[in-house]
Amino acid sequence: MAHESIEALSALTELGQIKLGETDLNGVLSRIAELARRGLPGAAEVSVTLVRDRRPYTAAYAGETALLLDEWQYEQDAGPCLEAAARQATVSVPDAATDGRWSGWAARAAAAGMGSVLSVGLPVLDDVTGALNVYGRAPEAFDEATVALAQTFVGYAAVAMVNAHRYDATATLAQHMQAAMASRAVIEQAKGIIMGRRRCGPDEAFAVLAKVSQSSNRKLRDVAAELVADVQRGP
Repeated sequence: MAHESIEALSALTELGQIKLGETDLNGVLSRIAELARRGLPGAAEVSVTLVRDRRPYTAAYAGETALLLDEWQYEQDAGPCLEAAARQATVSVPDAATDGRWSGWAARAAAAGMGSVLSVGLPVLDDVTGALNVYGRAPEAFDEATVALAQTFVGYAAVAMVNAHRYDATATLAQHMQAAMASRAVIEQAKGIIMGRRRCGPDEAFAVLAKVSQSSNRKLRDVAAELVADVQRGP
């Protein structure tokens, strides 16, 4: 029991120390699944379900059976992970072999070798919900202490996921801004070349670029970049 407590504490600590600059959102999700399997007593396999635009999918998993059991739920639109995500609640299946909910899904889980299931609602963003799904091989694999620990773990995981999502969004915005600045720079260079050749103003130079872009059905930036490259290569 002491060893399990140490593992759980270690998992929570590692979850809080994920360096966003060294991974992306998918990497964070995979790490969450692996840490949950390692840190939650009785966990044999773990998955993370996300629901976006009412479409559920398994975003990360630690164990092939977990993925299979998730997908069975999506096929019939019923199961503990979907219920936990929709209600933002904790849904427990203490004995899958005797649980009659969800049109026999629990019996299929038992037949696949998972005797108990624990799904904890995972709040992510306004338009995305989800659940952490913990599968145990034996019935009654998760006692009250483990349920409480799983709920605590989900709180940490939600923070990590939100931070990762925001980091990705910020990084993407920065990349778009850099690309826009680079496009503008090359267009300005091309305008300068045209102005020098034609002894015209910036508006007329831009009109020349725009006309070539339209007639050749190419992006304005590509036309400008080709002109700049030709000049740099020289005669």
